[in-house]
Amino acid sequence: MRQINWNRVLLGGLVAGLIIDVVQWLLNGVFLGSDWRQAMQSLGRPLAETPARGLFYILLGVAYGIMAIWLYASIRPRYGAGPITALYAGLGVWLLGDFLPALTWMPRGLFPRHLMAIAMLVGLVGILLATVAGAWLYQEPGLGTATAARRAA
Repeated sequence: MRQINWNRVLLGGLVAGLIIDVVQWLLNGVFLGSDWRQAMQSLGRPLAETPARGLFYILLGVAYGIMAIWLYASIRPRYGAGPITALYAGLGVWLLGDFLPALTWMPRGLFPRHLMAIAMLVGLVGILLATVAGAWLYQEPGLGTATAARRAA
C-alpha cells in the first residue's frame, strides 16, 4: 500500500480551499448576500458579519479543500490518478459536507428552497473544480515528476 504524501495533500488542499473560498465568497457574499441577509432577518437573526466569522469561513473552506485532496489521495490507488478520480473525491466531500446537511434543513422551511438549491449546486461546481485543481498538484511520495506523469498516463 502506498503512503499518502501529506505535504502534497496540504499543498493541494490549500489551493482547493482557496478556490472554494473564492467561489463561496462570490456566491454567498456578492451574488446572494442580500438574499441571505433578508432570510436571516426574517428569522429575527440578522447576520453579524465580523472579521472572526469571515476567518471561520475561510478556514472552513481550507478544511474542505484539505479533506477533498486527502480523499483523492486515499482513493487514487483504487481508481487511478487523474481528474475523474478527483471528481469522485470532490463529489464525496460535497455529498457528506454540503448536500446531506443542507437536505436535513430543507424540511424545516427556515430558508427559501431556491436559495439553498442555488447554494448547493454552485457549491458542487466549486468543490469539483477545486478538487481537480488541488489533485493536479498531488504526487505519491518518492515519485519524481517524470515518473508520476508516466504512472498517470
